[in-house]
Amino acid sequence: MNEDDSIPLIGQIVRIMQGREAGQYAIVIKVMDDRYVLLADGEKRKYDRPKKKNLHHIETMDYISPEVQSSLLETGRVTNGKLRFAIAKFINEVVTDLKKGDQHDGERRCN
Repeated sequence: MNEDDSIPLIGQIVRIMQGREAGQYAIVIKVMDDRYVLLADGEKRKYDRPKKKNLHHIETMDYISPEVQSSLLETGRVTNGKLRFAIAKFINEVVTDLKKGDQHDGERRCN
């Protein structure tokens, strides 16, 4: 699902693939141009100090947070709490469902 050619949308969740934050999830809060986006997660990367990231260094997920997207389009801002909530909701719904089988297999092997 690595879509390097497509530009992500505002409010879309991405996984960082390169850099010290590799493997973490963030939300696109602004599209700079056809090469860079601004990312924030509400915890380490707050809305006021987003991370400028190259599109080739992120992987877009098929999930757009409606709360974050509507807030950014209506007011131009979003709270850090909404960013944290959206990422937690995505991880609980999508990521945890994918990893449930792996976690149980790992626990059985250890015992």
